[in-house]
Amino acid sequence: MNNSEKKRRNGEAEEENEEDVEDEGRDAWERTYTDERSWEALEEDESGLLQPIDNKAIYHSQYRRRLQSLSATSAASRIQKGLIRFLCVVVDLSKAAGEMDFKPSRMAVIAKHVETFIREFFDQNPLSQIGLVIIKDGVAQSLTELGGSPEAHIKALMVKLGCAGDSSLQNALELVHDTLHKIPSYGHREVLILYSALSTCDPGDIMETIQKCKKAKLRCSVIGLSAEMFVCKHLCQETGGSYMVALDEGHFKELLLEHAPPPPALAEFAIANLIKMGFPQRAAEGSIAICSCHREAKVGEGYICPRCKARVCELPTECRFCGLTLVSSPHLARSYHHLFPIEPFTEVSARQLELSRVASKTCFSCRESLLTPGTNKAGPCAACTKCKQYFCLDCDIYIHESLHNCPGCESRRITPAAASATMS
Repeated sequence: MNNSEKKRRNGEAEEENEEDVEDEGRDAWERTYTDERSWEALEEDESGLLQPIDNKAIYHSQYRRRLQSLSATSAASRIQKGLIRFLCVVVDLSKAAGEMDFKPSRMAVIAKHVETFIREFFDQNPLSQIGLVIIKDGVAQSLTELGGSPEAHIKALMVKLGCAGDSSLQNALELVHDTLHKIPSYGHREVLILYSALSTCDPGDIMETIQKCKKAKLRCSVIGLSAEMFVCKHLCQETGGSYMVALDEGHFKELLLEHAPPPPALAEFAIANLIKMGFPQRAAEGSIAICSCHREAKVGEGYICPRCKARVCELPTECRFCGLTLVSSPHLARSYHHLFPIEPFTEVSARQLELSRVASKTCFSCRESLLTPGTNKAGPCAACTKCKQYFCLDCDIYIHESLHNCPGCESRRITPAAASATMS
């Protein structure tokens, strides 16, 4: 080792020691503020005084911009969406997932928000199924098979958390291709990759694998947690997916939840198909039968296939014996709102609310006051374009994301005249 290398290494060691000394010199409360950077959550008001940023209003404005852009896209062209989705979520658990640029680590952030995504996915897509795949030590492993139980997927992921080895994008694509290419033509085949590494260690030509996925009509999307990679961008361009890189934890959660609603269907899938489905009955309490899913005896749990009388644990699923798609009527009803989504509400300024002729300045849904507490000044709100009722920001988001029906419009559907006509 020459003198220049010794000096360089000694200089790096001195810099690390200085950083450690600085951290040790700070109190615990100082280190907390330094890590969280809480001063960035302040802004100046009109009088020059500091006040906390209204994150609620910022989130609502971002949500409304995304909602309006999606509505404009849907209105510009009649877009058919796939209601029966088969999604493989690929989680990169290589050593790159242990990096701490996301607090406390990339792996912890991924596990936290994947759990939220799985629950949101099944809430918006009750007829769809998810399968989990992890990449570790250069090998892709199937963590869970395609299924409709969110608890089973979440439990399996939490058990296998751990970072090791390199990442192999090709092995993951080969595994999801073998899983999804057998899906019937009415099912929409999707892959969502949460990629942490900056490289991929592959056993063969990944470009051939990408073309194989394209031929099998797999829509591959990637969310990167580091820098942009050409191979990931090329994969998404070839298969019709989307590629985004997360800037921080909040941005990562936003990008992940954007994949929960059904995407526009590919041209090959935009064909009307009749799907034979069965509506099973719940098994009687106390009855003992062997579950076809887990191949074990269970007491009073599950549903009975109307065709072959086999026992299954959960819905929706496909009967292991006769192949019939088993669903429940609430699943079909919850999928209906994607066909006719509710229009975005118009934003109402404080001045417009003050000049309105509405007697009570309260939200039509939750009956909370639309006036700012303490000042009695009108705050921001939204109004339905059809019934002209006013709603607070929280109800606006709840109506569009969860309820999918306007309370004002639904209350006007049954007028007194219509009620009397029905009675007569």
